[in-house]
Amino acid sequence: MARKCENCGKTPQTGNLVSHSNIKTKRRFNPNLQSVRHQDPDGSVRRILLCTRCIRSGAVVKPGPRKNRQE
Repeated sequence: MARKCENCGKTPQTGNLVSHSNIKTKRRFNPNLQSVRHQDPDGSVRRILLCTRCIRSGAVVKPGPRKNRQE
């Protein structure tokens, strides 16, 4: 699975790690992705990867508490 936000499409970016002596080596900036339970418009619940900015902005509809399955 790719490290990509399923809402906004945010992916890892590349840049330079700069040392004290100004030597540059490549590095990777990964987005802060979290696995969140999401309720689709049809009522089904599934887990999706979202960045923390999308979670904070309310871009996901979280389901209610889980039903206790004791029979």
